[in-house]
Amino acid sequence: MNFKKHIYILGILSLGVLLGALFMFAARQFDDEWTARFQSDYRIYSVPIPQMVEFAGEQIALDNEDIIERYDRELLTNIYWQSQTILFVKRAAKYFPIIEPILKNNKIPDDFKYLCVAESGLQAQVVSPSGAAGYWQFLDKTGKTFGLTVNEEVDERYHLERATEAACRYFNQAYRVFGNWGLVAASYNMGIEGVKKQLQNQETYTYEHLYLNQETSRYLMRIVAIKNILKQPDKFGFHIPQSHHYQKERTTKIELDTTIESLMDFCTQYGCAYKDLKYYNPWLRKPQLTNPARLVYYIELPQKKVIASTRNTNDTIKHIAPMQDIVEIIHTVGRGETMQSISLQYNVPVLEIRKWNRLVNDNIKPGMSLKIRKTKLE
Repeated sequence: MNFKKHIYILGILSLGVLLGALFMFAARQFDDEWTARFQSDYRIYSVPIPQMVEFAGEQIALDNEDIIERYDRELLTNIYWQSQTILFVKRAAKYFPIIEPILKNNKIPDDFKYLCVAESGLQAQVVSPSGAAGYWQFLDKTGKTFGLTVNEEVDERYHLERATEAACRYFNQAYRVFGNWGLVAASYNMGIEGVKKQLQNQETYTYEHLYLNQETSRYLMRIVAIKNILKQPDKFGFHIPQSHHYQKERTTKIELDTTIESLMDFCTQYGCAYKDLKYYNPWLRKPQLTNPARLVYYIELPQKKVIASTRNTNDTIKHIAPMQDIVEIIHTVGRGETMQSISLQYNVPVLEIRKWNRLVNDNIKPGMSLKIRKTKLE
């Protein structure tokens, strides 16, 4: 009996060794095949460098090793950081149609939209370690200098249209100083006075022959590389169907010139969530808007939701601020009462009662407390 048992165990062990050997052989064969396929099929390419590139209608000669290497570095970095560049292409479809007409109206070359890509990747919420913020990465002080409101409640560095207008004011001012769009772009990174000082010290007047710190020396080449990739993504291996491009949802602009004590209640009035307001209006930094100067603001909200709530199909509508003499009544629901009967009792719409009490339907129970808002005259 023991002999048979030993033979059985020996057979099991032998089978295990055989299976292990077969597995190792198959794994080694797979590794060899995969390695051969990898070496045969996987390719990383260097990209030919042109003799000349262009920015804002001005040609930049790639005629010395320093500037060639600078452009090559930025081109390869953006080609092979594929996920980021794909997002650039997708976001450009959404935001360039907003930026382009503002640049044109201010007589700024269209190529400056690529500067916005280089600065923030077309993202509102980017904040640099130095505190530069928003789509165009304005510092607090610089933003105010060029006409932006920057305070705890309203920060227009996060407002695409307003920040683009401010950037245009900067570009025009810098162009009056330099008369060269390449130097204007460089100054956006280094400052007008910084570039002026380097031009004077080095007695040269062109960007490509100017010795600058590493960041600024790379800056214009980064913008040009992004421009060339985004203008012809297929040429650089990016195949992104138009159906994958991001699109901006139609919005309604709510015009207001009053204080809004609760932006959450404001959103509810227009059938929207607070998240909708923050997504479309990142420039609103607090849950309230204090407006003692009665400045006019335009808050964007999803048009579908606004129409469903207000039945108003206009692209811009004026916000009717609640009357200051409104009083709030707490009504305790009695036996047999319905939303319809309470609506008739107080002469207010059922929909408003639901909004005031954040109800999703008309179901109420005896003993429930309901907020009812009425003017004192009523």
